[in-house]
Amino acid sequence: MTKTKKLLAALALTTALTAPALVAPMLITTPAIAGEATHDFADLAAKVTPAVVNVAVTLKAGAGDDETKMSGDEKSPGQSQMEEFMRQFAERFGQQGQVQKRPQPKQQAVGTGFIVDPSGIIVTNNHVAGNAEKITVTLADGRKFPAKLLGADAKTDLAVLQVKADKPLPYVEFGDASKIRVGQSVMAVGNPFGLGGTVTTGIVSARGRDIQSGPFDDYIQTDAAINRGNSGGPLFDLDGKVIGINTAIFSPTGGSIGLGFAIPSSLAQPVVAQIKEHGRVERGLLGVQIQPVTDEIASSLSLGSASGALVAQVEPDSSAMKAGIQSGDVIKNVDGKNIDTVRDLTRTIGGAEPGSTVKIALVRDGKDMTVNAKLGDSESKATKQAKADTAKSEAAKEPTSYGVSLAPLTPETRQQLGLKNEIKGVLIAGVETGSPAEEQGLRTGDVLQQVGRTPVASTQEASAQLKEAKDSKKPVLMKVYREGMTRFVAISPRAT
Repeated sequence: MTKTKKLLAALALTTALTAPALVAPMLITTPAIAGEATHDFADLAAKVTPAVVNVAVTLKAGAGDDETKMSGDEKSPGQSQMEEFMRQFAERFGQQGQVQKRPQPKQQAVGTGFIVDPSGIIVTNNHVAGNAEKITVTLADGRKFPAKLLGADAKTDLAVLQVKADKPLPYVEFGDASKIRVGQSVMAVGNPFGLGGTVTTGIVSARGRDIQSGPFDDYIQTDAAINRGNSGGPLFDLDGKVIGINTAIFSPTGGSIGLGFAIPSSLAQPVVAQIKEHGRVERGLLGVQIQPVTDEIASSLSLGSASGALVAQVEPDSSAMKAGIQSGDVIKNVDGKNIDTVRDLTRTIGGAEPGSTVKIALVRDGKDMTVNAKLGDSESKATKQAKADTAKSEAAKEPTSYGVSLAPLTPETRQQLGLKNEIKGVLIAGVETGSPAEEQGLRTGDVLQQVGRTPVASTQEASAQLKEAKDSKKPVLMKVYREGMTRFVAISPRAT
């Protein structure tokens, strides 16, 4: 496990059903400080905790490994090596080796959820219940119910369950997360380490946090203590409204250090509503591959600022292609909403309904344009990405001033790389160590398709365009194809 994954130890705050070591805390008395929250949360806790539930799951075969990794636990090296040895031994000798694969015990874990409808609709995290074979919900009063998974959404890490009870169940309502302020008091309720309903309090530490867990990251950060087992639990405001769903913590140890993250209710509500109605989330699809606008790219395109979403590729027969959007366009606004980052575009388009028409303002060749695009459905537009192996060509030219060697795309090269005939350009047959091209992430086997705004179909054309760009003493924008993805990079020539 990498250091980053260990620090984000609770991207699954579910906890395995193991007995934690209990340590008696020291009683330390400290004086109140100016500005410290002094709210009495007793009435609030009594009001909302009946609607917060324990979610116990039995994981599907094969799901335990993913869940374990997400929760920050790892197999010991000795155990992993032994399992690998036994696997190889069994494969090699079969029945003669008299080695039988031991059945893996089903793994269990616990998380938290909360009831949002008296009929028994429960919200939790996808990483809690999305891979569950069996789900049991326990209410605060001790009643247990089998639960059905209505649907889940991995991109927002949300899941919706349903239980059937003989009478209406206690429930809580969503609040307006858009109105919360940094410094505002909040209360979290959950089942840390499987201990049962636990209340912790704190403040909103920050808003709009992106922890690189998915395309819709917009977390509320709180210092209310959140630990494994709190996943899927509610974060309340002082009115008893759910303003967030506790999902992740940033921690070097797996325990709370005061950096917890909750999905805002403004993002969760429409997702929950769609899962209840359709069993899945329907998102608008534009059909473009996009990347951030860096300072270098902004300079090479003569943009006023490094903002917007740069269209690297337009998918065939997509909404974007039908609307006339082109590779190299920079999207700046959608339906009156400014697009400053790639995430802004992803969230805006994903939040629109399939079939709806959006007005897109963009910049092309330094000119402002507006197009209308009728969005498709992201769930019905799954595309296969071509997988390419890196290869070198014997016809490689001498390295350019940018540190790349170029070669033509021959039929043999296309076969080696698995490239379709529609992919045009020249092969990057070599990248020099320490060169500007290497610093910007170019690799042997990439296909250079465009230099500046000019498509290139031969090494002569590419070399001429690169030389012209070098003479301008400005970063050159290169359009590069790799493994089914197209992106732009702005590269400066090396000093001579």
